[in-house]
Amino acid sequence: MCKFISLFIFAFLLFIIYLLLIYLSIYLCMFTFLLFIYVFIYFHLIILFVSLFLSFLFWYVSATLDWAFGINPALPVFSLLDQDRLAVLYGCSHVAVIYDHASSSQHLLQGHCSPISCLCVSEDKRWLVTADKGQDSVLIIWDSYTGIPVRTMFDCHPEGGVTAVALSNDSRYLVTIGAGAVQRVCIWDWTNETEDPECQIDINPEYSFQNHIVFNPTDSSQLLSNSGSQVLFYTWVSTSYSVCVFTHTFNKTVGRLTQSVFHSGGVQAFSVTMAGNLVLWDVLKGSVTHQNKAMKATKLIPLQKNGITVLTLCDSFIVTGDVKGHVRFYDENFKLINWYSDFNLEAIASISFSKEIPASSIEGYQEDCTLKTKPFVNRNFVLSTVSAAVVHVKAQGSVAQTLLNEHAESLDAVACHPKQPLVAMGSRGGLLKVWDYENKRVISSRVFHTDKQIQCITYDPQGFYLAVGFASGAVQILDPCTLQQGEESFHYSQDCITHLTFSHDSFFLATASTSYTVAHREGSQHVWKYLGRHRSHYKPIQDLLFGVQLDSTQPRLISLGMDRRLVEYDLQNSKKNELLILSSDRIEQSAVPTCMAWYPPLTTEHFLLTASDLYKMKLFNVTTKMCRKTLLGPTYGTPVKKMLTLPASKDGDPSSPYMAYITQNKVGVHILPLDGNTFKSTALLCHPMGVSSLACSYDGRYIFTAGGMDKTVFLWEISFPALEAAAALGGKELIPFYTLIEGGRDGELFKDLFYYCQLRNQGIDSMETRQVSTHIPLTEVPFVMRALGFYPTEQELEDMQNEVKFSRYAETGKYVTHIDLEEFIKLYVNHRPAFDTSKEDLFKAFQVLGVLYESGQLVMTREELLELLQSRGTFLRFSGIYIMKEIIS
Repeated sequence: MCKFISLFIFAFLLFIIYLLLIYLSIYLCMFTFLLFIYVFIYFHLIILFVSLFLSFLFWYVSATLDWAFGINPALPVFSLLDQDRLAVLYGCSHVAVIYDHASSSQHLLQGHCSPISCLCVSEDKRWLVTADKGQDSVLIIWDSYTGIPVRTMFDCHPEGGVTAVALSNDSRYLVTIGAGAVQRVCIWDWTNETEDPECQIDINPEYSFQNHIVFNPTDSSQLLSNSGSQVLFYTWVSTSYSVCVFTHTFNKTVGRLTQSVFHSGGVQAFSVTMAGNLVLWDVLKGSVTHQNKAMKATKLIPLQKNGITVLTLCDSFIVTGDVKGHVRFYDENFKLINWYSDFNLEAIASISFSKEIPASSIEGYQEDCTLKTKPFVNRNFVLSTVSAAVVHVKAQGSVAQTLLNEHAESLDAVACHPKQPLVAMGSRGGLLKVWDYENKRVISSRVFHTDKQIQCITYDPQGFYLAVGFASGAVQILDPCTLQQGEESFHYSQDCITHLTFSHDSFFLATASTSYTVAHREGSQHVWKYLGRHRSHYKPIQDLLFGVQLDSTQPRLISLGMDRRLVEYDLQNSKKNELLILSSDRIEQSAVPTCMAWYPPLTTEHFLLTASDLYKMKLFNVTTKMCRKTLLGPTYGTPVKKMLTLPASKDGDPSSPYMAYITQNKVGVHILPLDGNTFKSTALLCHPMGVSSLACSYDGRYIFTAGGMDKTVFLWEISFPALEAAAALGGKELIPFYTLIEGGRDGELFKDLFYYCQLRNQGIDSMETRQVSTHIPLTEVPFVMRALGFYPTEQELEDMQNEVKFSRYAETGKYVTHIDLEEFIKLYVNHRPAFDTSKEDLFKAFQVLGVLYESGQLVMTREELLELLQSRGTFLRFSGIYIMKEIIS
């Protein structure tokens, strides 16, 4: 709501500016003939600007990212600690997060379309830099105090994005390393408006992939970078650049290089390795020119036994973090001064110190390791681990405070409690956590050690149970509050559990696995028992749902497979170890169904809603399984992969339900009822690497998306008034559909074809007065469709006939035999392909149909093609065969 108000105020101020411009123009053009022209132009500019801005405004606030659960453990965590806040900066998918632990708040830095690949912070903690890899990569510099971007650089490395970034000690210069096959190092004076770097150089691929770079803290003209095996030193002056490459053999194991830094004095440099060694770099004797100070590896110091993962400097100390989770402080002579080893952490991923200087009082500081045992006074710091833990260490008292402890493996499962503001999320590392998403605190957590890989989770409709499905095939039913396991644990399959669903009365639980099998369990008096399973599909199961019989309160179970079959199970007659099938219907021809959901009771007829990979949605009668309606679904890059109806919210229109859905990398909301109106749906990027699961809160206000490989769950707040406003901007009745047809509203094509069909139906040779109307017989629909360039199959034509024929049967008990122009436009828009057939689609089709000859080419003769058209797939009439012969010949 605050963002909405801010944007509204911004729009209002711009509107006032435009009004001032109008008055200025009128004043300047007074007594001239140009007055009318100026007023006319400015008036239309105002209308255009307001329309565009409101369109963007409504789209922007329809779903707002409210909270990010998780962290990218591969990125460093930076301390933003000061006297006012206990804050840290970390990466989370394509969003950077400033998290204040004291106030339990997040400031989300949004602006990237690809996962963030690198972060850095200025020495004074004022400026933050985020960059990403991938298509249309972006580098953004932020003000850490306000969270506002102050500079955005587009495609600074168009060959693949940015893999490493660093700021100079005075924050003026920024260095980036590209992620392309030939890496490019660029130095930018980001305080200038210029779009070009100060200088740049391409790195020879022989030097191996550089993944770490830093400035010399005393001289911004010197830098160093390292890969796993080599260290590069750079010197730049104005637009010139020189690189010195150094590798050195010590006749002993050095280990893989991890990080490198310049000494605080700016002369020497250090590199650490996974063998526990430190490589000391020093200036060669006789190398004194500023442009090319040659460096040499002079010493190999066995600093510790464990592999060193992090190297940084703090005041006069050299600080390391290792694979054992220990942090060590050394002086300039590499003598151990102090260490922290009691935190019970895994391998250290980053260490960042506070900018606050330690207090003058030495009380509470632990003693160092020297013989004098002086108090070890140093700054507070934040460290992160490879297991996604973030810990704040207060040096005075050596107190470690865990700020974050998140998922370190793929996070695929998320589910919301049906009656409370709780969300559960589970990852393949075996960590299961339950959050109170209103107060942003963890309620309970548990780590599974035997069955680690959590694949899916779900609550029962009453909130009594939390079922967890594992990749090992095990299913555990837990207490939703304590996450403790009862006696109910099932392991009747060796295949990964992909779907879990409870019946409406919480008495039955069904599961689906990667072996295309559906299993059924019954629970009564808190005791669950296995009933049976059935291999009902020959391809992966896409969705699994429990419903309720229309004539009773008995549950019904339905599964949808990639084999295009909708299977309903006979629960009433099934016996132990024997799950029976009641019906199995093929619901698609060429399209592959992706998901299904129960359609809300908006009419007297009850429907099951399905989505397919051809961007279509279909409504099936729950009793007859007849396709009653085909609708154009959301077309945001990839098809809908999961959908669910949102519970009624106090902010939404009770007469207009809403549906949430996810595609490959987007989350969206659709206003119901479905009619093919593209303005009634919205979508925005949620997880660039792919979204794996979707859940909604019990009150319908929030949507949760799990990102899988990005180890993140995002919480989205829905603005229903914004959705309704965006739909209203699209227009009423048929206006939204006119934009989807050739010629728009005033196109003559449809009207002419309607009149031709009426002439054809009344007889071409008739001399009687023609009865012109806006209706045509239902039997003429196929001819008009083909005349428009859409050639439906016989099954599609039957679906169209049934859709129109039974459209009013539930209300009137009569069939519809004619269709008017408006209904036909909707029928055409919803049934025709969402996108034209591409050349690649045709090539793939002929690859399947062709025969591989000795030459290695796929070949199909004219006779073979005609035979396939007559004998396989949809029956082709004689006239169609004749036309095909003419085309081929």
